[in-house]
Amino acid sequence: MTITFQQEWETWHDAHEQRRASPHGFLAITGLHWLTETPQRFDGVPGSWSTGPSGPAVTLDDGEEIIVDGSPVSGSFAFGKIPDKGDVTVEYGNIRIEVASRGGFDVVRPRDPAGPVLKAYDGTPAYPADEKWVISGDFRAFDEPRPYPVGSVAEGIEHVYESPGVITFTVDGVDHELVAFNGHTPGTLSVLFTDETSGVTTYAANRSVQVAAPAADGTVTVDFNRATNLPCAYTEFATCPLPPQGNRLPIAVEAGEKKPS
Repeated sequence: MTITFQQEWETWHDAHEQRRASPHGFLAITGLHWLTETPQRFDGVPGSWSTGPSGPAVTLDDGEEIIVDGSPVSGSFAFGKIPDKGDVTVEYGNIRIEVASRGGFDVVRPRDPAGPVLKAYDGTPAYPADEKWVISGDFRAFDEPRPYPVGSVAEGIEHVYESPGVITFTVDGVDHELVAFNGHTPGTLSVLFTDETSGVTTYAANRSVQVAAPAADGTVTVDFNRATNLPCAYTEFATCPLPPQGNRLPIAVEAGEKKPS
């Protein structure tokens, strides 16, 4: 039996949905707590949390215990300096606590499989898959990777990402260019963008599309059918980056995921 383009896309999107709705994925986040030098306690999280020049630390009361790297911890524990965009996962019963650094600030985010956002999630709508939006383009590498500061959906936060170059492509005879960041796998690319559907049928702040490593001649394939929402489309407890300046396409990319229902 021949698998259609739509069926192939549905298989991919179903797997993406399963990862998104995993018990400790970002839909399970129940709070975003900014650490200061003053110890603070947070609902549903044991201990008093603080941060300073040496990084985040927690002081647990008698009878409180967390699991760090598979080992039980009581009393006081120092996490050390966490690099920007880095994180450490702590276990507390069924809850996982993300201790992370975002834009120069240390945060604590509990992830609860029984959290209200995850429990209420019923899927993300998307445009029907359309081969029109599988677009061949060219990757032009910079002489040296360039740091790109970008804003965040979280007020007061600035992210800095490294860009290895730009992707150029043509739609309906018009040329377009997008700054690309490094992807999750070495050699691959990740593109944050908005377009004329943003805030109308798709999430206003951003969407993301992953691009396979360029061929030897710089050719790339950008499949906008696989444009996905970032966590900030679902939860207020996200610090997602905004697209770099210039990555707003003056066309309606009627492909990929729409606004969550």
